Amino acid sequence: MLFTFTVTSKVREEYINIDALVEEALEKSGVEAGIMTIFTPHTTAGITINENADPDVTRDLVYGMNMTFDNKKEYRHAEGNSDSHMKSSLTGASETLIIDGGEVIYGTWQSTYFAEFDGPRDRKVHIKVIEG
Repeated sequence: MLFTFTVTSKVREEYINIDALVEEALEKSGVEAGIMTIFTPHTTAGITINENADPDVTRDLVYGMNMTFDNKKEYRHAEGNSDSHMKSSLTGASETLIIDGGEVIYGTWQSTYFAEFDGPRDRKVHIKVIEG
C-alpha cells in the first residue's frame, strides 16, 4: 500500500519528525510484519533516522551540514541552492524500516525525520508498506 503525505517546512533548513506519518501509514495498512519504505521525491530534501530525545541533535545536524556545505560558496548551479543538493545527496531520499508485531522497529532514541534543505516549502513524502 502506498500513502502520500505533505510535509510543510517553516525555514530553509530543518529536520521535521515524521513519526506520526509513519504510524498513520502503518495503522492504515494493517500490516503486522513486513517492511516500510519512506521516500521523498525532492532533490533538495531527504529522509533520515536519528535521535529524538534531545532537540539539540537536529540543531547540530543543521549546523554541521552548513559547516560542511557552505551556501555562500560560488557554486555554478544558478538557483543558489547547490548546498541543498549536496546535503540531500549525503542524507539520501529514503529509509527502509522493519515492521514486526504491528510495530516499526526503532532503537531506543530513534525517530524518522524529513530533512528540509531548501525551504520553506510544501513537500511530498511517500510511504510504501509491504507485508511479508
